[in-house]
Amino acid sequence: MKKDIIDILIKTDQLRIRQTDKEKVISMARSSKVNAKIAKNVPLNEESATLIFREIYESIRQLGDAKWWLLGYEPRNHEVSMDILKEANIKDKVLLNHLSRFKRIRNDANYRGFRVTVTQAQEITDFWDKCADDIIAEILK
Repeated sequence: MKKDIIDILIKTDQLRIRQTDKEKVISMARSSKVNAKIAKNVPLNEESATLIFREIYESIRQLGDAKWWLLGYEPRNHEVSMDILKEANIKDKVLLNHLSRFKRIRNDANYRGFRVTVTQAQEITDFWDKCADDIIAEILK
């Protein structure tokens, strides 16, 4: 991310300067992988779709947090965490365009009481399956 954008995020308290913490980054990457794996083991149906979506979303967000910590910053909101992932250098880079939509769906579920559909939960699960390993590898290299 460009320095001028980072400066704005710091001034608007969306990022906080922190010491780079590689152990925390490794722990966050592992945790995100475990949590997503558990969420994916829940049978997907109308009743479980929201739970699965939220947990996998949190795993993706955690990867964004890890990326910021690696750069020496602590993200203060989900938008910043998801935005840094849009710059990930992965094989299916076009799939990163879904991150903003996933954030909206999660917000609707958490703050407006909307139920996530089976299709939406399957979409974020597919995103995880196609992108997570590449994002994690980029973070841990």
